[in-house]
Amino acid sequence: MELGSFHPFADLIGLAFDEVGPDTSTCSLEIDDRLLNPHHVAHGGVLYSMADTGMGGALYPSLAEGELCATIEIKIAYFRPVKAGRLVCRSQVTHRGKRTAHLESEIRCDDQLLAKATGSFAIFRPGSGRA
Repeated sequence: MELGSFHPFADLIGLAFDEVGPDTSTCSLEIDDRLLNPHHVAHGGVLYSMADTGMGGALYPSLAEGELCATIEIKIAYFRPVKAGRLVCRSQVTHRGKRTAHLESEIRCDDQLLAKATGSFAIFRPGSGRA
């Protein structure tokens, strides 16, 4: 299944996919004032959104026709704040079953590791009654 280009939330925060391959994705965004918290650093939700969207991007190409995926849970660890620059999120599928997948993401700015995340996604067919 091909990753669609319609992603209003990604557009809202300026997130774009740079690469999508088998079980991997790389997405990025440029930090601007709209993405800062009151302490003038990137809001944690921006990094979380990068990980969540990047994981979906890594899983999406492996879905069969008619299948969808949805986040079950994500755990993220933040290591350092960032005030400016281009953030890059690299995600990969670490395990894929019939109904669930496990993924990992790393978010960096230049060579600095900002955050790491792990997540689980449901794989399902709409209307099947099962996730």
